[in-house]
Formats: sequence, structure tokens, C-alpha cells
Amino acid sequence: MAFGGNPVFRGKNFRGAVSTAPQSAYGQSPYGQSPYGQQPMTAQQLDELYRAPSAGPAQTGRVTYDDVIVKTLVCLGAVVVGAAVTLAVPASAALGLMVLGALGGFALGLVNTFKRQPVPALILGYAALEGLFLGGLTRMLDAVSPGIGLQAVLGTFAVAGVTLFLYKSGRVRATPGLMRFFLIAVLGYLAFSVVNLFVMIFNPGLGAWGLRSSVHVFGIPLGVLIGLVAVVLAAISLILDFDSVEKAVRAGAPRSVSWTAAFGLTVTLVWLYTEILRILAIFNSND
Repeated sequence: MAFGGNPVFRGKNFRGAVSTAPQSAYGQSPYGQSPYGQQPMTAQQLDELYRAPSAGPAQTGRVTYDDVIVKTLVCLGAVVVGAAVTLAVPASAALGLMVLGALGGFALGLVNTFKRQPVPALILGYAALEGLFLGGLTRMLDAVSPGIGLQAVLGTFAVAGVTLFLYKSGRVRATPGLMRFFLIAVLGYLAFSVVNLFVMIFNPGLGAWGLRSSVHVFGIPLGVLIGLVAVVLAAISLILDFDSVEKAVRAGAPRSVSWTAAFGLTVTLVWLYTEILRILAIFNSND
């Protein structure tokens, strides 16, 4: 069973839970045994079993779409709370919180990705730290280009909403070809990002965005073009994430998997917001 390109959904935590989910997840007894033990059921017990409503995923401790949606909203709420903190404190404190959020979020992101069992407190901690980072970054860029934060939020919701619609309508599916393209393109994007980072360190005169803002293609900043590619990759990642969640629900994976799914979706949405914010910042700086 193949999973999406997001490392969260490809990790042992998620894959193991889905792959080992029992086929009897919807109220049936494994191997056809009687739920009352080895003793044969009486006629009254058979009648009660027949008349009882079927046990759904929620009653059998299996993950549901509602579980994933609610926990994802909780994670996004933690992101918003973290961002609100950096937007409310003095500018000097906001910078320190932004650095703390960037480093702490990266560390907890790795911990949650490779942890065998999801820990809600660590996942919410990651979301709150990412909120500190995004709030500080938004505050810095919004001071130069007022309104850029709101535009990035609206852009993130628009891209995520359209992606979900395309996936649910069946117009776009998570095919092996799409996954291969995503993995190759992400490696190329990461390679460019590393090169650009070294250029920014050793040649700071190119500006705050390095090659992204100093190089132009047909009059368009390279960073805008690269950013648009990154937004498309983030949207593809969401499609692969949705497909992984669907596989988990169909397989009857344990309900704890919903926290892993929420964490994975939060990672992708944070990436999407960051890329849209950077595109707007580069575009406005070249006006």
C-alpha cells in the first residue's frame, strides 16, 4: 500500500498503523468467532445481535474523517494562538519568539515524524511553535508590505479549498505517476533552496531573498516563479495527504492515527502558507 509524499504519512507510525489494521474493524469478530466467546449463541442472543445497530468506526475505536477534521482544526487553532502571541508582544520580543518557534518547531517536527506513537501534546506543541514562527515572520513582512499577512491567509484557504474540491470530485487523484513527479520536484526545490541559502550567506549584497529576488526571468523575479512551483507542490502534497487519510479510514486504522494525520496536514498547510507569504513579499519588494 503506497502512501503520500509527506514524510509524516510515509513514516512507520502511520504506515504501520494502517497496514496492521484488522479487517474486522467494523464490529465483526476476527476469524468469525462468536463475540460471546467460544460458547454457541442462544436464539435470544442471535436475535439481539441481529436487531442491534451495526457498530461504526467510532464505536470500534477506528479513525473517522470527523476525527481527522476535528484534530486538524485543533492543531490549526494552536497555530493561530502562537501567531497571536508574536503579533501582540513588542517587536523585539517577537523576533526572539520567531527564532524560538522556527528552531523548536523544526525539532518537534522531527520528533513527531519519527515517533512510533503520536503524542497529542507534542503535536500541539509543534503547532504552537510554528504559530510563533509564522506570526513573527508575518509581522516583519507586513511592516514592509501592509496587508500581506491577510492576503497569504486568504490564498492558503483558497488553494487548500480548491485542492480538496478537486480531490473529492475525482478530477485529481493520487496516482503513482503524480507521487513520482512530486518526489523528484521536491528534491529539485530543496536543492535550489540550499544553493540559494549559501548564496545569501556568502553574498548578502544580493538582497534579503538572494537569487529569488535578484534574478529575473522575462522581468519576473525568479522567487515568484519558484514560489508558484512550490505552491503547486504543496497542493500536490495535500492531494497525497488526503489520499493517505482515505486509505487509513478504509483500512479501519486505530483512532490515534487521526493525530498523525492532523499533524501531517498541518505541516503541509504551514508550508503552503509560508510559500504564498514569500511570493507576495518578493513580488511587492520588486514593485
